Amino acid sequence: MEQIESVQEFYSRVPQANPLGLSLHNAGVGHFNVFERRSCLNNAPYIRRDFYKVSLIIGTGKLHYADKWIEIDRPALLFSNPVIPYSWEAASNDQEGWFCLFTEAFIHPNEKIGTLQDSPLFKIGGSPIFFINDDQQQEISAIFKKMISEMDSDYIHKYDLLRNYLHLIIHEAMKLQPAESFEKNTNASSRIAGLFLELLERQFPIDTPEMALQLKTANHYAENLSVHVNHLNRAVKEVTGKTTTEHISTRIVKEAIALLQHTDWNVAQVAYGLGFEYPAYFNNFFKKQTQRTPKEIRNIAV
Repeated sequence: MEQIESVQEFYSRVPQANPLGLSLHNAGVGHFNVFERRSCLNNAPYIRRDFYKVSLIIGTGKLHYADKWIEIDRPALLFSNPVIPYSWEAASNDQEGWFCLFTEAFIHPNEKIGTLQDSPLFKIGGSPIFFINDDQQQEISAIFKKMISEMDSDYIHKYDLLRNYLHLIIHEAMKLQPAESFEKNTNASSRIAGLFLELLERQFPIDTPEMALQLKTANHYAENLSVHVNHLNRAVKEVTGKTTTEHISTRIVKEAIALLQHTDWNVAQVAYGLGFEYPAYFNNFFKKQTQRTPKEIRNIAV
C-alpha cells in the first residue's frame, strides 16, 4: 500500500524528537509536540505524512515536491499537511530552528471551517513556504521558545495555550507573501514518472482480501502525487512509452496471476483484494488483458 508516515513511525525514524515518549493522544484530543530542528536528521524521505507540521527553518537546503523544488537559502516558515508529499535535502550541517508537529484531532473542527481554512496549514495547491526577515525571525522564534517552555510546564490548560501559539504563527504567516521561486526539476518528467512507478509498486503485494487496493486509476495516483492527471499522463508516456493506465493495468494483472497461482483465495476474494467491486468486473478486465479467464490461469501448473 501507499507509504504514509504516521506519528509513531516518524518518532521511530527520529527518536530524539520525542525523548519523553509522548503518547499519540498527549494533548487530550490529538497529539502535539514541538522540538528543535537540530534534533532531526538532515534529510527527510519523499513521502506523505498523516500529521501536520509547521517548521521554522534556519539553515540551507532544498525542498522537493513532485515536479518542482525550492532552494531554502535564508530563514523560512514551512507548512506541511497530510495531503502533499515532500522531501528535504539539507545543503549544510548547520541546521537550526524548530518543528511543531500535531495531528488532525488537535485542530478543533470549527477551526477548519473558519479563518484557518484559507491558511497555509490547510490550503491545497498554494505555496507553503514563506521567507522571513530578521525581525520576523525573532518574533516567530520567540513563539516557538514559548511553546518549548510550555511543553515542560504543568499548567492544566497548556495545550489550549499551545494551540493559541500555533494560531499566532499561522496568522503571522497569513500576513506574509509566499515564496514564488519554485524551480522545475531538471527533467521533471523523469522525476514524476519515477515517483509514479515507485508509488505503483508500493501498492503491492496484496496480503489479504480485506485490504483492498486503493489506488486504481490515473486520477488516484495524480492526487497522491499532487500533480494534475494530464501532467502525470504526459510525463509517464514521455519517459516510458506507455500510458499511466497501461502501467496500472499491467501491474494489477501481474498481482492477479500471483494470487491465483500462489494462494487459495477464490476468484471473488482476488477480485475484491484488487479493488474490483464485483467479480464479474474483474473477470472481464482480466480476460481483456490476458485473453484468458482467471480460472484458466489458476489451472495452469506452476
